[in-house]
Amino acid sequence: MEEKELIPNLFRTEFRKIVSVLCGYFGIEQVGIAEDIASDTFLSATELWGQKGLPANPTAWLYTVAKNKTKDYLKHNSIFRRKVSGDIMYSSKRTEDAEIDLSNKNILDSQLAMMFAICDPSISKEAQISLSLNLLCGFGVEEIADAFLTNKETIYKRLARAKEKLREEKIKIEIPSLPEIHNRIETVLLTLYLLFSEGYYSASENTALRKGLCTEAMRLTLMLIDNPQTNTPSANALMSLMCFHSSRFEARENSTGEMVLYEDQDESLWDKELVAEGNNFLIRASKGNQLTRYHLEAAIAYWHTHKEDTNEKWENILQLYNQLLQIEYSPIAALNRTYALAKANGKKIAIAEAEKLNLCNSHFYHTLLGYLYVDIDHIAALQHLQKAFILAKSNADKKAISKNIAFLSIPKKNNS
Repeated sequence: MEEKELIPNLFRTEFRKIVSVLCGYFGIEQVGIAEDIASDTFLSATELWGQKGLPANPTAWLYTVAKNKTKDYLKHNSIFRRKVSGDIMYSSKRTEDAEIDLSNKNILDSQLAMMFAICDPSISKEAQISLSLNLLCGFGVEEIADAFLTNKETIYKRLARAKEKLREEKIKIEIPSLPEIHNRIETVLLTLYLLFSEGYYSASENTALRKGLCTEAMRLTLMLIDNPQTNTPSANALMSLMCFHSSRFEARENSTGEMVLYEDQDESLWDKELVAEGNNFLIRASKGNQLTRYHLEAAIAYWHTHKEDTNEKWENILQLYNQLLQIEYSPIAALNRTYALAKANGKKIAIAEAEKLNLCNSHFYHTLLGYLYVDIDHIAALQHLQKAFILAKSNADKKAISKNIAFLSIPKKNNS
């Protein structure tokens, strides 16, 4: 791999590791210093590798330079000299003689501890996702802004407020005790679930970015599963859900970037290995007596990996949605249930249920009703699709909706 490709790839994979270890070393209140040292390390790589060529082991080179820059900072920075002397108190005392541990085990432990710190209840969900993308996934401000369909200034402010909140609350970067893990694991899982959803359902036009968000959410979830203390049935259920959804990623868009409805997807594009992985994690998730939203959503996603359009399939999906809505109601889940209801019991019953939801400001709502009214009320179908087009935010959604509008607008031939 050439230098111009290697450094960005290493930045994505190694920057977050260095920051996590240094945050654990300095304390979360010094996250800015940890980021500065990591950034300076990569700046040195850009300058020196361009002059002298790539080192034999680029990752080891980065770790060595990061260690040296950290020791240099501790030795020469007056703030840390006062910290060591006790004039200023920080979460932990360090000297330039201490060893910075960038072993694989400590990197994993530091990232896991950082995950729990970021998902502290004092931090808003929106900030947790942004911090996770920035500190745990190595995404830049511009990428995060693209994912949230907002501007860089908004993300800068969001990250700054979140980091200040971590300092104010004096959050410690450490793997919690078993009782604390039990109390906080659901917050961590919800953050990872929302992070995955930002990629899978994002209106961003950047397909590579959306896939990257999903991949990072899966990587962090797998990190939980790989640690015996955080390897819970609900974590396995969430991983199963992510695998099943990701297996259909390539089939969800056509060559022009338009969204492809489930029933029109090319099954040959589904990733069979990810489906198998999803099955394995779902089996692991069945241990114990707890039934979470992730178990039910994974089971729904499992049935969607079977393309056969059978009544048994849709009846199972319908019953799973019924259970899901009892555990945790959401308008989107209720809307998705009506699609399963239409498949299992017919469109007329589904229309009545869908209209009770009255989600008039959602383009998904009008798109679904447009589908349900086809062959029942041509004018109503067209009206709902036109409303959906107005409400849709992404060009991909607008293209798909406009294609359906054009199809319905073609005059029907008189067979008499």
